[in-house]
Amino acid sequence: MQAAEPAWEVRSSARVVPPARPRKLAKVPFVELADGRLQGVVSSGSDIERVYVSSFSAGDHSFSCSTNNNRPCGGLGGYPCKHLHSLMDEAVVQYGADRVARYLRVEVDDEVSSGADLLRRMSGAAERTPAATVFSRFLGHLAYLEQPGSHEPVTELHWFPATGSTSSGVAR
Repeated sequence: MQAAEPAWEVRSSARVVPPARPRKLAKVPFVELADGRLQGVVSSGSDIERVYVSSFSAGDHSFSCSTNNNRPCGGLGGYPCKHLHSLMDEAVVQYGADRVARYLRVEVDDEVSSGADLLRRMSGAAERTPAATVFSRFLGHLAYLEQPGSHEPVTELHWFPATGSTSSGVAR
């Protein structure tokens, strides 16, 4: 007898996980657990027009930080820079420390409650990763904010869960 497929593989919608806590978007406007990395966009502390694309890889915990046009971060050495610290802190706010630790495969033997707790348990090295994919995805999210309000479906978002349902249980 064949095993049943997981429920998420047979549905056309994905469960939306609410943030662990509300977060402010000024310093780290975009954070995600995707492509085997914790990655996101972090605002520059010195130049309002500059952002950094920062990431930590799951497993080996290598880290990267560069501007959106692939110039290396000046504060990145053999240790994570302030942008990476900010990314980790906001990831913990967005997803919770336990979920981030599981995703990055960080060995934790006691309770972790902050990004600093996770960083102390990681020992990766700096590794250059391209920023274009993450930055492009961030810009795509920003474009949706500029969409005029409408009750009509947005073609690119057809796979998002619908807010209403019919009596048959099928989303409208």
